Amino acid sequence: MSDAATLPALSPANSPSRRFPLEYTRNIGIAAHIDAGKTTTTERVLFYAGVIHKMGDVHDGNTVTDWMEQERERGITITAAAISAGWTTKEGQWANIAHTINIIDTPGHVDFTAEVERSLRVLDGAIAVFCAVAGVQPQSETVWRQMNKYRVCRVAYVNKMDRTGANFFKALDDIRNKLKGNAHPLFIPYGAADTFNGVIDLVKMVLCEYDPTDASGVRFHEKPIPESHLAEAKLWREKLIEGLADFDDALAEKFLDGKEVSIDEMRKVIRKATLTENFVGVIPGSALKNKGVQMVLDAVVNYLPNPLEARPMLAHKDDETTVDIVADDKHKPIGLVFKLWTDQFVGRLVFFRLYAGTLKKGDSMYNPRTRRTERISRLLFLKADERVDVDAIYSGEICAVVGAKDVVTGDTLCHEDLDLRLEPPTFPEPVISMSIEPKTKADQEKLSIGLQRLASEDPTFRLTSNPETGQTIIAGMGELHLEIIRDRLFREFKVEADAGRPQIAYRETITGSSEGVGKFIRQSGGKGQYGHVEIKLEPNAKGKGIEIINEIVGGVIPKEFIKPSIEGIEEAAKGGVVAGYPVIDFKASIVFGSFHEVDSNEMAFKMAGIFAFKDAMKNCKPILLEPIMKVEVVTPSEYQGDIVGDLNRRRGQIQGMETKNGLVYINANVPLETMFGYSTDVRSLSKGRASYTMEPSHFEQVPHSLLTKIVESSTKTAARTI
Repeated sequence: MSDAATLPALSPANSPSRRFPLEYTRNIGIAAHIDAGKTTTTERVLFYAGVIHKMGDVHDGNTVTDWMEQERERGITITAAAISAGWTTKEGQWANIAHTINIIDTPGHVDFTAEVERSLRVLDGAIAVFCAVAGVQPQSETVWRQMNKYRVCRVAYVNKMDRTGANFFKALDDIRNKLKGNAHPLFIPYGAADTFNGVIDLVKMVLCEYDPTDASGVRFHEKPIPESHLAEAKLWREKLIEGLADFDDALAEKFLDGKEVSIDEMRKVIRKATLTENFVGVIPGSALKNKGVQMVLDAVVNYLPNPLEARPMLAHKDDETTVDIVADDKHKPIGLVFKLWTDQFVGRLVFFRLYAGTLKKGDSMYNPRTRRTERISRLLFLKADERVDVDAIYSGEICAVVGAKDVVTGDTLCHEDLDLRLEPPTFPEPVISMSIEPKTKADQEKLSIGLQRLASEDPTFRLTSNPETGQTIIAGMGELHLEIIRDRLFREFKVEADAGRPQIAYRETITGSSEGVGKFIRQSGGKGQYGHVEIKLEPNAKGKGIEIINEIVGGVIPKEFIKPSIEGIEEAAKGGVVAGYPVIDFKASIVFGSFHEVDSNEMAFKMAGIFAFKDAMKNCKPILLEPIMKVEVVTPSEYQGDIVGDLNRRRGQIQGMETKNGLVYINANVPLETMFGYSTDVRSLSKGRASYTMEPSHFEQVPHSLLTKIVESSTKTAARTI
């Protein structure tokens, strides 16, 4: 640790009781496409930080953050795991100061994108990991958009530089062109594939060469840059300074005057640029071969924000005004529930980011959604599947809370005096569903309990019951998602279940405009029911969702009946007139109506809203939409023709093909309805050598030739029960 005199001044927002000052805390996520090396990178970070003393491997099933049995068996990350590590960088503004880095390792598979979504919502910074061979892949684009959505500052780690075909500069171009990221190398590789043995630091202009006798990668030596690489290093350093000049006038002036820019000046401007969210420093390396990870840790400390520098969180009052929440231990406590998990030893864990204030064990926190208080019986720091009890947590910290009963993902917990709501994360709608039944009647109750717990943990897993058949319907993001759900039911709840064939989550929309009238009038001798609503229904922009606008003037519908009218429209939109699927992308304007001073009530106007929507929908040229998946197949070139032909047979539209290092990358948009069992088919077509990834893209109109079949299928179950 530095002498006290050299330490930067600490903010008064810090409590004297904090374990680590806010300035020395980083909350980061590690996010990327599946198999880009996130978990291996996390494992190396924990090793170099001294958290573990032996590095695990994904293929051996012994990594710290992939602790679930399903993760270790499949070699993929399924649930986001949180863990803390300490790191002390040797140079720069934060030199010789011990920092704590709270890390969340997120999944890469699209079926578990909700884990990435809710993790990034509560993080201040991120390491975006890319494969040096494949560059930007489909799920890379998804997580990048999620980072942009939550305004997360980031550095990029181009991993797998040891592999044949690795090309750092091609990956850099991909980040710039495909992701529109303002990416600049902070280091460039020294060699590639078998010859990759170090990185060239463009800030210090030295070569960091790893000791070939140390397989752990702990030791590397700083040397002068060899003459063979000096011109390239100077060129990229000049490009870096030119890129930084956009963020600092003093540095820009020096650059234009041809003056030398000092190391400290560069580091300060890199940090300043990164904190704007419009600059991404890029570092090459190989997590598997233990190279470049220390440079990433230094970049996390030197360039990513601490909680004081992170963007303020917007909190909403009941009157729809907003308040900025900034990190301050002396503030009244307020934080966000971003995940729920059931632990077999502890019980229900509530993952919680405290944005401001101090929370102590035994305190009560107010939930503005339920209007109730929740007593916090225990506070736990998370170390993957291990838990450490603490007496208090402070602003900017992430922990697990035990004792909160009536909470869901996205709830705010705060001091009763605040009564504020933080912005919750948003999640995509499920695209696939199937029926599920226990194999024995004795398992019925256990199945119900298990499904309800899993649904409370996962906001993209939906549980419903078909009232006509009594079947239990589960919905999720993909076949793997629902397969993991069934596996967890068996392992955690000891329930064996049979599943029906997956069903598609179709949608309906409208292509024309119309007006609809809804009247709900009941007279029974005494007090009756009276509600009258007239609406105008028209298409909305694609992807814009549902908009319901109140255009009532003159009080023809009293204000207290507008809300139930809107609720009626929303409820009616859950089942369209084509095949009973939810209706999306429409604009409904409430334009007229009437009321009765005695007989009108909220229920009558809700029913009137339902009738008005159904009436208008019939004349709006409704159509049925099906989910289209963005599919990328990576195959040796000799199987390209067979795979393209198979995608065409599945009604796929080829968007592009690219050849990299003897492999063909085929990008296509394919209807989900045709993709069931594709993993088996693509292996068969390529003798096991091709692989694919798939993620939801958009909805498109169902071809007329298939419409009758789908409508008949949706009504068949109901017909059998009549």
